Amino acid sequence: MDPIWINTLSVIQKKLDTHQFNHWFKPIVCESVTDEAIVLRVPDRFFQDWLEDNYLELLQSELQQCAESPLEVRFTCESLDSSKSNLVQNVRSQRQDDSIPLDRRYNFDRYVVGPSNQFAHAACMAVTEAPGRNYNPLFIYGGVGLGKTHLMQAIGNELRRRNPSTRIRYISSETYINELITSIRTERMDEFRSRYRRNCDILLIDDIQFIAGKDRTQIEFFHTFNSLYGDHKQIVITSDRFPQEIQGLEERLKSRFQWGLIADIQPPELETRVAILNRKAAYDGVHLPEDVAMFLAQHVKNNVRELEGMLIRLTAHCRISGCPIDMDVARHVLKDILESPATRVSIQQVQKLVASHYNVSVADLKGGRRHRAIAQPRMIAMYLIRQHAGSSYPEIGRRFGNRDHSTVISAVKKIEKQLTTNNDIRKTVLELQRSLVG
Repeated sequence: MDPIWINTLSVIQKKLDTHQFNHWFKPIVCESVTDEAIVLRVPDRFFQDWLEDNYLELLQSELQQCAESPLEVRFTCESLDSSKSNLVQNVRSQRQDDSIPLDRRYNFDRYVVGPSNQFAHAACMAVTEAPGRNYNPLFIYGGVGLGKTHLMQAIGNELRRRNPSTRIRYISSETYINELITSIRTERMDEFRSRYRRNCDILLIDDIQFIAGKDRTQIEFFHTFNSLYGDHKQIVITSDRFPQEIQGLEERLKSRFQWGLIADIQPPELETRVAILNRKAAYDGVHLPEDVAMFLAQHVKNNVRELEGMLIRLTAHCRISGCPIDMDVARHVLKDILESPATRVSIQQVQKLVASHYNVSVADLKGGRRHRAIAQPRMIAMYLIRQHAGSSYPEIGRRFGNRDHSTVISAVKKIEKQLTTNNDIRKTVLELQRSLVG
């Protein structure tokens, strides 16, 4: 077994619990390791999909540390292999034909559109209607984990669906750089240029900012860009910033990136974040209660990947333990995230918000009156504090006129039940939650 893979497994084993490691990493067989890639054989396609969804970033990160350079992870399934040796022998030539394979899950149907990404989504859809004509190049920029790669691959998947013979090159800028270096070292620059110019109909390149400061790479990409553009072949580029803000990028490239259309993606609004969670849960066959979706959405505001990661973590825990997803489980599983002061609201903040909404005073909420006009807002305030402030039942009781913790537990359970049976209460609670999390 290759020492890089052995060392990587050793590090990963320390970061996962025994069940996770034994179930998802022990069955993996390392087929081969080159300077550019590692080929891993897994039992079946489901196993591969789960690894890619849940552990790919961890795997890539630890492999890079152990190999001291980036390695592309390539999977092969036992059920699909007719010859193990053929795969190893042919992997390099397959790579040249297909670049990085498009992930079929990244399609337009699975992309949640909101005000923060509506323009970028519309631009990508327009590109698929007339590639090379509408918005060429298309430059998409935005922060990490906001869906740039999803949209880019959705373009590739849609174009391939419409015309399977379309030659699509999807790569990261780091892969482009590494392939260029290898081609120079092995004196195969003609093959490299042919692959990205003559034998390419659609070029999708991720994270273009990483070519900044690399003079030879920028020269080659400049000529590749000109060749594709001159032949009316579509170019789609993503970056974490606007072209003019990429330091170390040649002015002539900055200029060309602005020839077509530039579309930005902003962090999603609360409603969009909730919709993203609900869409992913539906695709994964997971029942996600509305209050839990809101709860998760309030804690991650600027990174869709992290937001989905929270759901994956929660779902995995519930599947392994056999328990349904609810607020108590969510608080327990994600407690390390919830312990961050930046993600919490204060008890006073909730009390003031609820009192203002119901046109009563905070003193009324803390007092002893049991009239429904006071009791209902008081129970809702207790529920919201328990959900969003991370306070214990006894602490909440003390902040509401020294009530017993059992009274708080009863109030929280009543609101939880009303959320499933009373549409007016559910709307009110969701509206208050939106106010709390901005």
